Formats: sequence, C-alpha cells, structure tokens
Amino acid sequence: MKKIAVVLSGCGYLDGAEITESVSLLIALNQAGAQVNCFAPDIELHEVDHVAKSPTGTTRNVLKESARIARSHVESLAHLHAKDFDAVVFPGGFGAAKNLCNWAEKGADCDVNAEVKRVILEFYEASKPIGACCIAPVLVAKVLGKKKVTVTIGNDPATAAEIQKTGALHEECPVDDYITDRETKVVTTPAYMYGDARPNEVFAGIFGLAHEIVEWA
Repeated sequence: MKKIAVVLSGCGYLDGAEITESVSLLIALNQAGAQVNCFAPDIELHEVDHVAKSPTGTTRNVLKESARIARSHVESLAHLHAKDFDAVVFPGGFGAAKNLCNWAEKGADCDVNAEVKRVILEFYEASKPIGACCIAPVLVAKVLGKKKVTVTIGNDPATAAEIQKTGALHEECPVDDYITDRETKVVTTPAYMYGDARPNEVFAGIFGLAHEIVEWA
C-alpha cells in the first residue's frame, strides 16, 4: 500500500486549508488504495471570521486547527520526511498562501515556511510525486521554479503571471481536470481557484490528481 502525506494549513478556506478540497483529497487517496497521514506546521495563524469574512484579531494554532479536518490524526510537519512516504500533497485554501508561505502578501517574492520548503525539496530530490490543489501550486512554483516546473491554478491571469516570475511555467486547466509535469513529478489541479465551482467539479479534479499521484508513487 502506498503511503501518501497530506500537508494541511489550518481549517477553513479564509485562514487555513479549504475543507472541501481537503476532505475530497483524503477520500480520493483512500479510494485509490493509499494510506494517508496528515501533517501541519506547529505555528500560529491569524483567524478570520468566516461569516463576516474579516480578521477577528485573534490567533489560532495551525496544527491544532488542522486536527479538526484530520480527526485528531495529525503530526507536526517537522516529523514528515520523504524517506517514510511515497508522495506528498498540499490542498489549497488561503492557509497555503498565508500560513505555509506569504504569497498572499508578496506574490512571487514570498518566503516559504522552512519546513514546507524542506519537505518539497526532499520529495523532489527523492524523485517522489508532489501534488498541490487550488493556490497551493504556488508553493511548488516558488521552491522548484528554477527547475522549470509546470503547474496550474486554473485560468487566473494575475496569479499565473506571478507564478511565471518564479521561473515556473503555468498551464491553464479546467476545474475538473489536472496537469501533470512528468519531468518533476508534480501534479496540480485548480479546485476553488474557480470561485464559483461546484463541489462535485472540485472533487473530479482532485480525484484525478489523487489517482495519478498514487499510480505514480
């Protein structure tokens, strides 16, 4: 059985991991026959009220918030090493762009969390697949841009332009599909980068990504 690591960034699309994407990913990976283990960085996040869609002024812990999605089965990202897993996947949500890096603030000039960067480089150097959904492909672009990695975030021209500033390549993709870069073993899907997407469309793209990752791992 293939072992796949999933890296969460909190719980809730405005300040953490997008819940529909995360759950879709966990289900799809299991359907593909994989064992899934969840990880998250043990850092603080700035909470956003998901009704008012505005900051509350308080902080929460990313690891503890991620436990809400993982049903408490989550470990610190510091414990994730490529030698123990066959692939790694990052669901989206603003947490990927705010907690795992600061792309939301700086775009292509962002800094990636040190543990996230280490994990991406470890899996890349071990020639093991890396998956990313929604906005999370910017993490891969920032870390592997010099490798000319190809990713997708759908068809948003502004974000695609920022991705290309990292040296990475961007390919347009519909919500229910995914893009595979066979040279770098990176698989990406747009998910809720299409803001009006239906959950079944998001699941279709993530389902394809998950099965591609497991087959490749």
